[in-house]
Amino acid sequence: MAFVISTVVALCLLLWFSARLNELLAKVASFAAAVQSKSQELTAEKRRANALLYQMLPAEVVKQLMSSQGVEAKHYDSVTIYFSDIVKFTEISSRSTPMQIVSMLNELYSGFDERIECYEVYKVETIGDAYMVASGVPKIIKDHARQMAELSLCLLRFSDLFKISHLPGEELLLRIGLHSGSAVAGVVGLKMPRYCLFGDTVNTASRMESHGEAKKIHISPTTRELLRRHPQFSIVPREKMFIKVT
Repeated sequence: MAFVISTVVALCLLLWFSARLNELLAKVASFAAAVQSKSQELTAEKRRANALLYQMLPAEVVKQLMSSQGVEAKHYDSVTIYFSDIVKFTEISSRSTPMQIVSMLNELYSGFDERIECYEVYKVETIGDAYMVASGVPKIIKDHARQMAELSLCLLRFSDLFKISHLPGEELLLRIGLHSGSAVAGVVGLKMPRYCLFGDTVNTASRMESHGEAKKIHISPTTRELLRRHPQFSIVPREKMFIKVT
């Protein structure tokens, strides 16, 4: 009888331990599946974060950040800066709703963004109706002035054909300014890092735009000299004017 009771007790304990083991194994399997799911979510989130980072910063700068290298400000001896804005933008805004303005700018600058992919340039930023592009930075190239001149002509042609959907009778007038010279570039900010350019070249390019004429590309003497070696461009002199840079 004692042997039978001992056998029954041992069998019950064995069944209990087997059930506990199966329960434990099920929990481990569930935990492993949860870890794998979270790992996949983390990988997908990392990909989205990297994609966003590549949209915010030049590829060369992103690679430095991802390799744990510090990104220091760098001086560039020769670059070309592009600025453009929409003539009479304030008047157009007064006749439009905020949503219509956002829709118009989104459509216009989406077209710009598609076209700059064909050139060795980097879009620095857009502020309202202002659009800024640089060539020769962060990737150093010799023909940055030619690249920017060709891009400017391309964007001017695109803007000529652009239709303001909510103002069908209104012509969109783009004004472009270019200047070439030295500049300092670097990443500014931690939570929302931005690749920024600094120096008189940036200020002069902005003045070239603001003192320019609608549907024309206003270039500085420095940019003109760089473009002289490219006979495909037709350059017409303007009257002398005083432009305050700083």
